[in-house]
Amino acid sequence: MTRIFRPVPLMVAAALLAATGTSASAADFTLSSPDLQDGHFASSQVMSAAFGFGCNGDNISPALNWSGVPAGTKSLLLTIWDKDAPTGVGFTHWIVANIPPTATGLKPGAGSGAATLPEGALQTRTDLGKPGYLGPCPPVGTTHDYIFTLTALKVEKLPVDETATPALIGFMAGQNKLASTSFTGRYSH
Repeated sequence: MTRIFRPVPLMVAAALLAATGTSASAADFTLSSPDLQDGHFASSQVMSAAFGFGCNGDNISPALNWSGVPAGTKSLLLTIWDKDAPTGVGFTHWIVANIPPTATGLKPGAGSGAATLPEGALQTRTDLGKPGYLGPCPPVGTTHDYIFTLTALKVEKLPVDETATPALIGFMAGQNKLASTSFTGRYSH
């Protein structure tokens, strides 16, 4: 699988980005998905049928795998952010906080209840205003880049509940970040 790495621009209105930049200090800290091939979601048909949101999809979160969690990590934070959303600040599609550092991935459907999250993990609000996974659905005729970021944190838990906003999560994670790793999944509609 080809990994596409891109720095995430820092924006005042999108404090989430400060916490989930793409530079990992641990060279072996990696994040990947078997549901993406060559930087793209497996196929438009698979994406529409399973992972898509609003575009006829079942809104099932993709499988994610990671390794090389840095020493000293006490919890992990996962985010998916659409940098190309026509909002001026992008769009946060999924946040999972307080993932135990011993976890090595998430099963397909973990963001929609079809599979379980690791014990203690918590989904918080997305830019739609509620917790859970929101799959890609760019405007017809466009291609969007979805940045998947896993951040290693030096605290066991962020002191938040499911109503926490992406900006609040980003601020708190930014204060406790050890390292992060990212890849970009591209989807066209």
